[in-house]
Amino acid sequence: MDRLRAFEVFATVVAKGGFAKAADALNTSPANVTRYVSELESHLGSRLLNRTSRRLSLTEAGEALYERAQTILEEVAEAEAVASATALKPRGRLRVNAPLSFGILHLAPLWPRFMAQYPDVMLDVALTDRVVDLVEEGFDLGIRISRGGSPTYAARKLATSRNVLCAAPGYLARRGVPQTPDDLADHARVAYSYTGVPEDWVLLDPEGKPITVRIPVRLVTNNGDTARAAALAGEGIIWQPTFLIGQDLRAGRLVPVLPEYRIPDIDILAVYPSRRHVSAKVRALIDFLAAAFHGQPAWEGPA
Repeated sequence: MDRLRAFEVFATVVAKGGFAKAADALNTSPANVTRYVSELESHLGSRLLNRTSRRLSLTEAGEALYERAQTILEEVAEAEAVASATALKPRGRLRVNAPLSFGILHLAPLWPRFMAQYPDVMLDVALTDRVVDLVEEGFDLGIRISRGGSPTYAARKLATSRNVLCAAPGYLARRGVPQTPDDLADHARVAYSYTGVPEDWVLLDPEGKPITVRIPVRLVTNNGDTARAAALAGEGIIWQPTFLIGQDLRAGRLVPVLPEYRIPDIDILAVYPSRRHVSAKVRALIDFLAAAFHGQPAWEGPA
């Protein structure tokens, strides 16, 4: 007996409310439907259906099997869909959402390579630091900068970026180099509004204990490039990821402040609405980005 086929026939009989209707739905004969159900009952040693001339009802065993059979059939359909999507050639419009600074610095140089590799895919890339609803706004894929993963969507980690507290050498020469977190109260902060309360920073001491410090805000912005420009001009201390300021640190245009106090790393994620029925074009882009950022990202290096 083909057990999977028997589950399908049994589930269709229940869903359609009868053997003849199930036969029509499955494009087979009522006799075949009856045979499958009978063989399944014989195999399980339990009656699954109570049958009369007017109605059909599930036994207790039938109810339990029907629920499980539906799950099995859904899982098989999902596996087939994944296999089919993998086999298909990536093609069509691919809408991607990404943060502004990361999109310009680290994604824009990759798009020509991706388009050369997948000439049948038309990229539609929207950059914004606002967190968008992928489903509501019709995006196939999003790039997220996050510490806590993605509670809403399926996600794949692409890379990690350190966060660094830093300032321009000229600013520190003028205002002094902080020796303890308490010293930060005498300094100016260039704040990034999407990190939460603009006045507060949470640092981890050498033992990993969190310390909250409040620093007067000189400038608050929702864009990392604006914060970076202000810091380079000597307007205050910033806390920014190395994907944005890594080159400045290596060139000495910015220098770490209180380097023994750590700020948790952030992850670069590819997020997409669901792991089920992922299209070939989305899967291709995720794999492409994972390969592009494999190993130590270009933005990481000695500070």
